[in-house]
Amino acid sequence: MTTTTPWPLIGRTARPPAGMLVDRRFGRLVDQFFQLFRDTRQGGGALSVYLHGEPVVDVWAGWASRKTQWNGDTVTLTFSTGKGVASTVLHRLAGRGVIDYDVPIAQYWPEFAAAGKEAITVRELLSHRAGLHRVRGLVPEPLSLMDHSLVSAALAAATPDRRRLRAPGYHAVTFGSLIAEVTSRASGQPFTELVKTEIAEPLGVKDFWYAVPLDERGRIARTFPHINPFGVPWAATSFAMSRLPGLRNVADAGMPAGFDLLVRNPAVHDSVMPGWNGVFSARALAKMYGALANGGSVGGVEFLAPDVVTQLGEVQTTGRDYVLGLPMNWRLGYHAGMVARRTQPSKTFGHYGLGGSGAFADAETGLSIAFVTNRLGNMLTPIADLRLPKLGSTALALAAKA
Repeated sequence: MTTTTPWPLIGRTARPPAGMLVDRRFGRLVDQFFQLFRDTRQGGGALSVYLHGEPVVDVWAGWASRKTQWNGDTVTLTFSTGKGVASTVLHRLAGRGVIDYDVPIAQYWPEFAAAGKEAITVRELLSHRAGLHRVRGLVPEPLSLMDHSLVSAALAAATPDRRRLRAPGYHAVTFGSLIAEVTSRASGQPFTELVKTEIAEPLGVKDFWYAVPLDERGRIARTFPHINPFGVPWAATSFAMSRLPGLRNVADAGMPAGFDLLVRNPAVHDSVMPGWNGVFSARALAKMYGALANGGSVGGVEFLAPDVVTQLGEVQTTGRDYVLGLPMNWRLGYHAGMVARRTQPSKTFGHYGLGGSGAFADAETGLSIAFVTNRLGNMLTPIADLRLPKLGSTALALAAKA
């Protein structure tokens, strides 16, 4: 085990560590972040915050691997955090009239009309009401999930779940593939090119990837531990849950056989799987959500029109999600920016990922926050933990006083 010298308490010092950014109003938040990464067992991570479209925090700590410390250029796999980025690609196209939220998907992707899906709209897809949550058995084997064309064809041919007419059902893995195909069909551009031209270039930050360039892969932090919920091997957990009525939907949506091995396969960085294989930096995510928290502008530049941004945070569903078993109050591609406090803020939206990474915007305070980490979850389970919800709660409290 490797241990670091404790980080300074930023709230009590005049300067942050070299190269980092800390607005003194957010010193308590940064102190809280640094306490998360004391030795290699806790891995590493980064935290970035924007307020009213300007950066106020950009810090990092811990380890990218057992032998390498996290630095300002480190990026990491963030799982479902990428759904928010993929959705934002679509919103950029919608802002220019390339896509209409209330038009059937089949208008852009004719093959999608098969099996009774001809009337499903883009809005329904964004709010997890397309009824295409199932990934277990969708393609022949785990490695097939890396074949976007195969996955897209399978989804186009699939029969939607009838429960979609009454409630949303979280598309844990399939959501990103559907968004990628719709945006590509509507624009005539490959999804990887859209991410570059619609997100990375307008924001002036390159760290938005699904298929990661070869010369950037040395920056990716090593993800750990193995994804074994509650210490039980993935295959056994997935199989058992798929047989239990109360948990079957979760297994169908997010636990395909072999997924635990797939996420550790370097080949995932060759593929476009926006539902879970996004690789980002915290500063990139915070800047994107910084625009969404600030009426569409960040750093004095308009990223999205204000009228489009207003629609993004509007709640689309209030019923209990039939996959997750609780009301998610889905927005257009985002969920609420859930924080560790009894009363939840009403104007937050973003997306968290398996293991703890995530980002959200708060339109009330003008704040955005992004936290990325390679240490999945806590000592009990790798599925999730309260690191970002706690950081988010502190950030919102400080922003309200700023």
